[in-house]
Amino acid sequence: MFYHNYELQRLALTPMRFLASNALSVLDLPHNPLRQTPLGRFTAAMLDSFEYTTRKYEKPEFGYKHTIIGGEPVPVSEEIVRSTTWCDLRRFRRQAHRPEDPRLLIVAPMSGHHATLLRGTAQAFLPDHDVHITDWRDAREVPVTSPDFDLDDYIDHIIAFFHALGENTHVLAVCQPAVPVLAAVALMSAAGDAYAPRSMTLIGGPVDTRVAPTAPNRFAQAHSLEWFRSNVIDRVPLGNPGFMREVYPGFLQLAGFMAMNFDRHVEAHWQMFLHLVQGDGESAAAKRSFYDEYRSTMDLPAEYYLQTIRAVFQEHLLPRGLMISRGRPIDLAAIELTALQTVEGERDDISGIGQTHAAHALCRRLPAHMKDHWEQPGVGHFGLFNGRRFHNEVAPRIKRFIQAHR
Repeated sequence: MFYHNYELQRLALTPMRFLASNALSVLDLPHNPLRQTPLGRFTAAMLDSFEYTTRKYEKPEFGYKHTIIGGEPVPVSEEIVRSTTWCDLRRFRRQAHRPEDPRLLIVAPMSGHHATLLRGTAQAFLPDHDVHITDWRDAREVPVTSPDFDLDDYIDHIIAFFHALGENTHVLAVCQPAVPVLAAVALMSAAGDAYAPRSMTLIGGPVDTRVAPTAPNRFAQAHSLEWFRSNVIDRVPLGNPGFMREVYPGFLQLAGFMAMNFDRHVEAHWQMFLHLVQGDGESAAAKRSFYDEYRSTMDLPAEYYLQTIRAVFQEHLLPRGLMISRGRPIDLAAIELTALQTVEGERDDISGIGQTHAAHALCRRLPAHMKDHWEQPGVGHFGLFNGRRFHNEVAPRIKRFIQAHR
């Protein structure tokens, strides 16, 4: 019942949030004499911070309006290439017709955040790639009468999306989907499927969490699957389309991420508060642009979450050669024609150094010239796929790899 209690607490704060928002509007009136006084700025900062930290964060938009090609702005529009109960395969169509650009499927993680967390990732490839992305559905929005979703369904979705996009597709998997993408490519390779991707890039993925285990890995190992089922799985509360569906609530995942770097997040929010007191709205907005996305979470279907905990973090089925999907054994040695690139971060505290690189030894029949590995200095997990170093150092390396294996 903790999910219901969480929702009740959020609803109970609604009147206070409404009052804070209205009081802030009064303080912001142009002719309010308190507006630019130290007391006025301090009060406004407190009201603003309260409203900001207690609001409900809806799913953001990707918001691409244009990209730059050849120094000129080119309009971009979104379209859904394929839709299922659990996912929309989105394409960011550029009005400039460039058939020579590689087709890229970005597989977003289904791990508590929306696919829009990869907004910066996709943006980096828009100028010179035909970009598609998996936009996974929030489990609290899926009616309980709809089909369930587990790790096998995830693998099936990836295979279906490769078929929908056609031959000569490249794939980029960020974090959690490294395992299902490897599994999907292995199954397609074993079957001689012509739609298997030309290359796959895995960024900060938990291929083998026995290597350099991090705090989340150790936590998963220290608790039984029954403990996870009893303590973090709950049913969607009344008032949501997915009422009564069993889920792993997104706010729990967010709480876990925040707890991992608690001091850093407290400092960031304190700095936002000080910026508001000082009247520096621009600096406060820069930090908030990150937290607007970071605090927007989605629920995960319980079957998928528990199966992933067991297969990836507790029993390590893929690296041990024991993973099976719908009766089909998954043998990464079957991958011989899909080039493999792995990217890890020096300061990654979610997927430790070596966990993603482990894929190279598992794809043992893949020639050396079809493999590449890069360890990005000075970045943590999120810096691997967003931010300045991703755009300037990581993304160009991925683009060169894709070009080399077209």
